[in-house]
Amino acid sequence: MIIMSEQAAAGAAPVITIDGPSGSGKGTVSQALASRLRWHFLDSGALYRLVALAGREAGVSADEPAELVRLAATLDVVFAPSDTLEAEVRLAGVDVSRAIRDEAIGVMASRVAALGAVREALLERQRRFAEAPGLVADGRDMGTVVFPAAPLKVFLTASAQERAERRCKQLKDKGESVNLAQILADIKARDERDSQRAVAPLKPAPDALVIDSTHLSIAEVQQRILEAAEARGLV
Repeated sequence: MIIMSEQAAAGAAPVITIDGPSGSGKGTVSQALASRLRWHFLDSGALYRLVALAGREAGVSADEPAELVRLAATLDVVFAPSDTLEAEVRLAGVDVSRAIRDEAIGVMASRVAALGAVREALLERQRRFAEAPGLVADGRDMGTVVFPAAPLKVFLTASAQERAERRCKQLKDKGESVNLAQILADIKARDERDSQRAVAPLKPAPDALVIDSTHLSIAEVQQRILEAAEARGLV
């Protein structure tokens, strides 16, 4: 049984950040952890995917930053609990959970996330998710930019090959055709783009707990994070 610390009980809204590259398992781990702790959950990557989706529906490309900033500033988004570990994502009241996971949307989202003006427009919106009893924030710059004072920062990684195989399995389970070589190439390209971008590059915070999930189960990763949270007096 998880028991809240005095800090959480007092409404101080502790934050656990979980950053890492695509396919590292951070989304699944973050949602499982939030559910276990009964804390709020933020999928920051979904916000960029939502901007990309809204842009596509409005006929706005990644080369139109001013329009993307406008869309980012007016996003009507809710992360709602669901019967699975995947939170339901609603945009203007419409469930777009599946639509934002489209590969093309993911590619555009990576380009959108490299735009400093868009990141700035979403910064305060992300910080407002930190409410009592606590928040688990999943993303790529949660511990370095959005919540730099978080008492527990995790950087979750895995080999590119393992992440590509995980993505292939996800797509196969959804009945989609897959090409492992192409997915692996896309992951490597995205890793390079995310780590080399000038604004909020993907990297561990200096005080982050780095976990390589290549050979770990979701339960094992979650247990390591819980142990770290307990050591810091968060739970």
